[in-house]
Amino acid sequence: MNVKAAILVNMTTGQVYYEHNPDKTIAPASITKLLTLYLVREAMAQGRIASNTPIPVSSRAVTTGGSRMSLKRGEKVPLDELIKGISVVSANNACVAVAEYMGNGDPSKFVSEMNAKARKIGMTSSQFKNPNGLPASGQLSTARDIAKLSMSYLRTFPESLTVHSLTTHTYHGATHRNANSLLRTYQGVDGLKTGFVCASGYNITATAKRGNTRLVAVVLGAQNSGIRQRETAKLLDYGFKRAAMEENLGNRAAD
Repeated sequence: MNVKAAILVNMTTGQVYYEHNPDKTIAPASITKLLTLYLVREAMAQGRIASNTPIPVSSRAVTTGGSRMSLKRGEKVPLDELIKGISVVSANNACVAVAEYMGNGDPSKFVSEMNAKARKIGMTSSQFKNPNGLPASGQLSTARDIAKLSMSYLRTFPESLTVHSLTTHTYHGATHRNANSLLRTYQGVDGLKTGFVCASGYNITATAKRGNTRLVAVVLGAQNSGIRQRETAKLLDYGFKRAAMEENLGNRAAD
């Protein structure tokens, strides 16, 4: 494959269908936000925070660079709006606002929770330094670890796909497109998260469902977004063909 690392898993059966440098450490970029969303959704499920909780926007959040939603300093934004911004727009500023709120003003406390959660779900080669994936020395993950994160997140919060499958998000009159172009071009894709930083290249963890089969494909370090899309589609094609073949063999064996 024309990428630095990749893995393809049939989430329905747990089988790993394909690996290419699955344990190579690479900057995860905005796929980091999946771990942030995991903690947010967990806190919601435990009743520690609600979808309509007003989250204050600090000057630190507002001055965060990279991809962002149009937040204004001093405003309070309902949590579910920030979840959409993080999931669809990949809003770095929304991640900071949430991390400050959940860390009682200290985002580094939230990042410590992220690393604890990563260890708990078996991400043995990952280290996170911030809640959004912006460049940070030592912030690293692997295709295998990202697949573990993606599957654990999807099993725990399958309802999250109603947000991850949105192709645009509008807030304060500004509309941004979801960078996951597979949502618009590949049948069955309903998530999950893209990312880019110079240190890694173009990353994605994609999930697609056809029939009873759900696949998770992680592609890290593509040279551009077009290659990322093409290589991920190729992986998913292979996965669905293989799943169909296995199903046919199983049916024949049962006859």
